[in-house]
Amino acid sequence: MRLTYKEIITGIVTLTGVTMLFSCQGNLNEIRALEIEGDAPQAIAQGINLKYTDSGRMVANLKSPKMMDFTNKEFPYREFPEGLELEIFDENNEKSTVTSDYGIIYDGTNLIDLQGNVVIHTADSMRLEASQLFWDQNISWVFTDKPNTIKDPNGGVNESEGFDANQNFGNFRSRTNVGIQIIKDNKSDE
Repeated sequence: MRLTYKEIITGIVTLTGVTMLFSCQGNLNEIRALEIEGDAPQAIAQGINLKYTDSGRMVANLKSPKMMDFTNKEFPYREFPEGLELEIFDENNEKSTVTSDYGIIYDGTNLIDLQGNVVIHTADSMRLEASQLFWDQNISWVFTDKPNTIKDPNGGVNESEGFDANQNFGNFRSRTNVGIQIIKDNKSDE
């Protein structure tokens, strides 16, 4: 039996195709095992320390043990499931610090949701404690409907059920509150 050139080429191509088809089966299963679940983050960062600068001046420093990046979703966000610490520096390089047990930044709305032992230490030594706090970066506004406590450096204490304020607390509105305010009397007794 004599094989023609065409039959030899057809046989080689068929043999090569069958070999490739069967050899890909194992790799296909490995590739399927690597697929990302629909609700999984696109990236996970451990031990992050992000420094934000403007014209060489440190503006903010964000630290967190873990960040999960879901910015590939229809409603993009970044989650900090193990908490975060944010240091914010003003024009005079004075530092305010924000800490929480959990945080989430919604990229589409520029809203930050901080939850669990939220504590803010301002540069002028004011301390705010709340179980949850929202920060709207678009309008530089901070607010909560949860119970919160504010301690002034002069010893004053204010406890309330919710407040809203601009981010430097210069314009502050408390909803229901009870507190002790320390007022200095500058009059001299005659």
